[in-house]
Amino acid sequence: MDFKGWWREGSGRSNPLTVRDAHSRYILELRHLDKGDTASVRACFEKLFERHGLPKVIRSDNGPPFASSQALLGLSALSAWWITLGIGLDRSRPGCPQDNGAHERMHLDLKREVQALATERVERSAAERQAHFETWRHEFNHERPHESLGMKCPAQVYENSPRSYKFDEQIILGYEGMEARKVQRMGYIKYDKERYQLSTSLRGWDVGLKAVSQERVEVYFGSLCIGHLDLPSRAFKAVLETEKPGEGRR
Repeated sequence: MDFKGWWREGSGRSNPLTVRDAHSRYILELRHLDKGDTASVRACFEKLFERHGLPKVIRSDNGPPFASSQALLGLSALSAWWITLGIGLDRSRPGCPQDNGAHERMHLDLKREVQALATERVERSAAERQAHFETWRHEFNHERPHESLGMKCPAQVYENSPRSYKFDEQIILGYEGMEARKVQRMGYIKYDKERYQLSTSLRGWDVGLKAVSQERVEVYFGSLCIGHLDLPSRAFKAVLETEKPGEGRR
């Protein structure tokens, strides 16, 4: 997924969110959003997950709201939510758009074929822009064969995920054999009468605490080990920055 990037359209601007299945090239979403904030993007993904099911992994760049350069392991509120749903994270390297080369190529086609209309300086409502995006998305998915797919169209290859999602289903993170602690509004947890600062991106969620020695307690968010409590120094130490979400521990 990514944002295409702003372009002028009449007196307004457009910055569509694009979501594509890497295997089939099928574009699941091409959505005009007035705001690219966490709430708007999450609402979009809730509808996508209800319609198509939950993916195993989501690849994104390191920009907001997909990631936060200032937060623990780069976790944003949005990507933390994905982890609670059992979705792995795969981020491209900072400043390396070639890591998402196929997606960027799709953006070039979108720019050439849709953004060109903006030069007409025609004023269109958000609904009219979205209708045009849907027409282009349908053509891309159903009418354009790809050599890498054996000259099949994406819609002939794509399949929904068998992992279902329900919008109103309560998410409970289970930590078998661990103590659970809720991350407070300011991003900290309490353990053994001490406060340990984690991240505001995790506020409201439970983390699991696994004692591995008398001096060390590992901290988990879902299946992801995010660091440990160093009891002698009463500090929280994050995992090495070289470890990315979704990778094994080093």
